[in-house]
Amino acid sequence: MAVPVLKQAGSLLARYDVLISDVWGVVHDGLWALEPACEALTAFRERGGAVVLLSNAPGPSPQVASVLDAKRVPRQCWDRLVTSGDVTRALIAESHHSKAYHIGWQSDRSVFEGLGVELVDAASADLVVATELNDYRTETPEQYRPLLEDFARRGLPFICGNPDLVVHVGEDLLPCAGALATIYEELGGSVAWAGKPYRPAYDLALAAASELRGGRTVDPAKVLVIGDAVRTDLAGARLMGFDSLFIAGGIHREETMRGGQVDPAGLAKVLDGLSVQPVAAMAALA
Repeated sequence: MAVPVLKQAGSLLARYDVLISDVWGVVHDGLWALEPACEALTAFRERGGAVVLLSNAPGPSPQVASVLDAKRVPRQCWDRLVTSGDVTRALIAESHHSKAYHIGWQSDRSVFEGLGVELVDAASADLVVATELNDYRTETPEQYRPLLEDFARRGLPFICGNPDLVVHVGEDLLPCAGALATIYEELGGSVAWAGKPYRPAYDLALAAASELRGGRTVDPAKVLVIGDAVRTDLAGARLMGFDSLFIAGGIHREETMRGGQVDPAGLAKVLDGLSVQPVAAMAALA
């Protein structure tokens, strides 16, 4: 059966106690907040629901919260924020490595703070942590292949601090650290993925939701995942046994949208082959 396409999500959201929502492509477009989405999340909270934002952003949650503020995402539309940066910090601590080579923005280095890890050059490293490309507007993942080949030959573990392959920044589609990790796995390297669609990220989100609900166990049937990426959001929901709402106007919009509306044929093609389909789709959350 075709996935229903909604104009408004209020009656759907009312069936759930907890929303685990993607951020980039759902709550903001990389530049500014998407106001109808923020209003929908706020209304859900006002009815007693809990909203956990789960982002593959590579910075720790306090840093990313400041970014959301700058993009005018109102604090009243969410309760908790869990990021790939939070998971990355846990993975770095668990690795027991002390010399890391970092690929990514200078501001992302907050993931190393307080962990006793020295940032070193490529030749001295015993661990690789990629949070982004160093400059995703001018570089391509393939430019990193020689460096990644050297790391793979040496058997260095690789922590991917953002499993997304690409991300929209306004109208531009730009590469993320997940594209580097994919190359590293192709080269035979070992990758620990810090974020969606992997369980550690959802475990942190569920723990936050449980705390918000007074320590009560969260019923998986009462959790809805909202996201725009088949590979991360929908796959993570499927892994955890949660329902999902697919935002077609996000990362897959070139395939799923025509004239500002959801194209049923394009939507069906993008969702084809999924063992569990989303309960509904929307152009944008509202």
